[in-house]
Amino acid sequence: MPATDAGFTSSSDDTIDLQLPPEWGLLPAAKDRPPVAPDAPAAGPLLDNLAGWGPADTPAGPFELVPVHLDRDLARISGWMNDPAVAAFWELAGPQETTAAHLRRQLAGDGRSVPCLGLLADIPMSYWEIYRADLDPVARYYPARPQDTGVHLLIGGVGDRGRGLGTTLLRATADLVLDHRPRCGRVVAEPDLRNTASVAAFLGAGFRYADEIELPGKRAALMVRDRAHRHLL
Repeated sequence: MPATDAGFTSSSDDTIDLQLPPEWGLLPAAKDRPPVAPDAPAAGPLLDNLAGWGPADTPAGPFELVPVHLDRDLARISGWMNDPAVAAFWELAGPQETTAAHLRRQLAGDGRSVPCLGLLADIPMSYWEIYRADLDPVARYYPARPQDTGVHLLIGGVGDRGRGLGTTLLRATADLVLDHRPRCGRVVAEPDLRNTASVAAFLGAGFRYADEIELPGKRAALMVRDRAHRHLL
């Protein structure tokens, strides 16, 4: 699993396998952006139309999640996956097809997981996966609640690491989820316990350390950002 897959520990009784009808089409493109490509995920009712969320203001500048277009974004994302610091946790190093296969599995799905570029002041500088944790296999490992939303991320450029951007952008992304998904009560993540920088970034962004969980391939820290406690953080 990627370095920041989301989850807890328990049965999968609360998980729901939803199938969307094929006639549910793609969202219109955002203003001044190219039309949504055929490789983009389904329209996104499962994630409340993420493609239309728009930017969030942060101390570092406006930040926006933009769904991945494979033809446009593959080379960039694959390059990031081949950075040794990223590859140690994401395990997607290698030829571009390795990353392409990972992206296609999401892009060919029903919209329950949306791979995105993170644009800071209109510059692509991070990769994100926003997904329905309650509908994902990870829900078998924690007591999932309906509408739980998971976050995976990596900061692409070496120059963008180690200066607090991860914390800033995690807070902004969690706020975007809670602002645009009113039925979602919490945002969850499960960084590898060895990835102490990632765990620290989540803590700084208002997530709480809820548990340690055993996932396939890693021991993880369960991180939770609760809507109910949002005004306190």
